[in-house]
Amino acid sequence: MPQTSGNNVSSNENNSTQSPMDVNPITMNNNKNNNNNNNRIIGKHNNSNRHIANKHSSSSNNLRSSNNQSPSNRFSQQQQQQQRKDARNDETTTMSTFVPEVREYLFKILVIGELGTGKTSFIKRYVHQYFSQYYRATIGVDFALKVLNWDDNILIRLQLWDIAGQERFGNMTRIYYKEAVGAFLVFDVSAPSSFNAVLKWKHDLDTKVCMADGEPIPCLLLANKCDANKEGIAADPEMLEKFTKENNFCGWYYTSAKENTNIEESAKFLVGKILQRQKHFALEDVADNDDVINLAYHNHGVSKSEKCSC
Repeated sequence: MPQTSGNNVSSNENNSTQSPMDVNPITMNNNKNNNNNNNRIIGKHNNSNRHIANKHSSSSNNLRSSNNQSPSNRFSQQQQQQQRKDARNDETTTMSTFVPEVREYLFKILVIGELGTGKTSFIKRYVHQYFSQYYRATIGVDFALKVLNWDDNILIRLQLWDIAGQERFGNMTRIYYKEAVGAFLVFDVSAPSSFNAVLKWKHDLDTKVCMADGEPIPCLLLANKCDANKEGIAADPEMLEKFTKENNFCGWYYTSAKENTNIEESAKFLVGKILQRQKHFALEDVADNDDVINLAYHNHGVSKSEKCSC
């Protein structure tokens, strides 16, 4: 029995020490596959590490190249960027703050004629767009102000002086006429006597106020109350045209404050004539400051006493 036991132990020892030829081929193949898989995994890690290293190297190269730029080049680039920014700001500021220059004028305009010809009604209609049949006779002089936006560059303030009809016989008209630049002379188409006094009013006007060169101020004849029946010369437009040319009027209009006929048109015509005359006198001798508009008249070598007594 003891011998049998020893023989079993020795046989187990002999089995545990097998030769290479006795190894199972399947086991060897499995070991090779595991080695190959390990090699592929290691290769992937190496490639990833090389890619990361290349990225860090490229970034550091770019940083070094930007740091290696000379100070003058960096200053030039900054200056160009600032100039472009300033140009954009200037364009925005110019577009938002541009305001066209506006010239302002103040014109004193007389409204003269016989008593009851409708001078006050004409002014009320023109300034306030209002008409009434009940007006008291003007005593002395009355005033009204009208502001005109003539165009985008011109603003005009009109002072309308309503001279009482009976003032032609007084000595105050010289004061009322002073510094006037235009006049409406009104008569009633239904009252021939008011037309007969037109030339007296015109002579009184021309002798008491005139332009710098001695010429009469622009005067527009208004054949007023044209909604009523016309009598005498007022009924003949051709005769009125001839009369105005012979007596140095700048023009004439049929008007009606009641029907609002030619009120705006006649006023615009007279203001246009005044502006034409002002171009010859008001803007010639402007002071060195371009923002100053000199509206004063200037004497161009013609004595006032030669043409009128104003």
